[in-house]
Amino acid sequence: MQTTRRNVIIGSTAAAAAIALPRAGLVRAQDKQTVEWWHISQNDPGKSAFQAAADAYMADHPDVKINITILENQAFKDKLTTVMQSGDAPDMFQSWGGGVLYQYAAAGLVRDITADLATDGWGDTINAAALGLYANEGKNYGTPWAMGIVGMWYNKAHFATAGIESVPTTWTELLDTVDKLKAADIVPIAVGEGDKWPGHFWWVYLAIRNGGKAAFDAAYNRTGSFADEPFVKAGTMLKELVDKEPFQDGFLSAIYNDADTAMANGGPAMTLMGQWAPGNQKALAENGEGLGEDLGFFAFPMVDGGAGAPEDVLGGCDGFAFGANAPDAAVDFARYLLSKDVETQWAKDNVAVLPTVNGAEEAITDPNLIAVGEALKASQYMQLYYDQFLPPAVGAVVNDAVQGIFAGTSTPEEVAQMIEDSAAAELAS
Repeated sequence: MQTTRRNVIIGSTAAAAAIALPRAGLVRAQDKQTVEWWHISQNDPGKSAFQAAADAYMADHPDVKINITILENQAFKDKLTTVMQSGDAPDMFQSWGGGVLYQYAAAGLVRDITADLATDGWGDTINAAALGLYANEGKNYGTPWAMGIVGMWYNKAHFATAGIESVPTTWTELLDTVDKLKAADIVPIAVGEGDKWPGHFWWVYLAIRNGGKAAFDAAYNRTGSFADEPFVKAGTMLKELVDKEPFQDGFLSAIYNDADTAMANGGPAMTLMGQWAPGNQKALAENGEGLGEDLGFFAFPMVDGGAGAPEDVLGGCDGFAFGANAPDAAVDFARYLLSKDVETQWAKDNVAVLPTVNGAEEAITDPNLIAVGEALKASQYMQLYYDQFLPPAVGAVVNDAVQGIFAGTSTPEEVAQMIEDSAAAELAS
């Protein structure tokens, strides 16, 4: 559960080398300030782009020092939880918004930046839906810098070899596609279930397709339950897929990057992942390019008879939140990162995959990313990842419980009940 989401930001090292960010040109901090910034962009161009942005800002603000800590996704989550419990949050850190951030806000651990966003209309320059993920009860606690959705990435050459002429649009067709790929001796699906959050995408999407927004809202607001039929059926359908043994060898211990590496090097034919997948695969591929024109994208299949619309999507944002004691320079630096000039350059260099600053998306030229953007625009309901929308304890149970279906150790009913038991304990009734 990520840009990241999760571990990296898409693009190439060559693109990172070409990044030329504008000077910050913003109001200087009055007193010497140090900003501790934690992010999860381990690979280029994100890693280099973030460093270049920090260097540009510091050059224009000599009385500001930005210290960058780069962490792997799960290590970041674990360490952030620990420091939050001690009340010592970093000044600026990776956030996907949602329930995790809201819980930190309720505990007084993050800075309210509502007034900062209102200054000079800064908030009006940011995509409203994306910004909303960082707001709760009329207050804003963070800023999104990239947005996107999870969908199916596939190897066109493998599909052709297996005689598959069109991408599946229904769950039944997806299962049939798996059968055809296996018959052609092609591993159908890559998944890094050792990290757990990649598998949670499958269960959540099936819950979205079966129950729609209404089912989630009812369960979250406690007028319904995560043990209701749409959630049990999501597990039943996922088990149907798992029983076909569609995944690469060792998928239960493989991490996210293992799965993307396998697909990037021509292994499995499909993976369910976010908009960051093409760049991550390119960075991990032996040839440094990945699948190139053989990589395609299609929406998660619809479910016949499901209450969810085919256009409903699972997705979210990558963004920044701020510790309760963060200096003003941290927010000012974020304002610089979310300037149109910087985000437009990042869009050109595949750093901000789908940028959140209005107008910057016009710089995107990659056809797959354009397709992701079109799917996002067509959606009426975007569900934030459960392991980020729900309180941390519930999100962890979702990931752990769903892994039980992949491992064959839990039934769909048991998985739904485990999630419901956690939700009942953590969510206000």
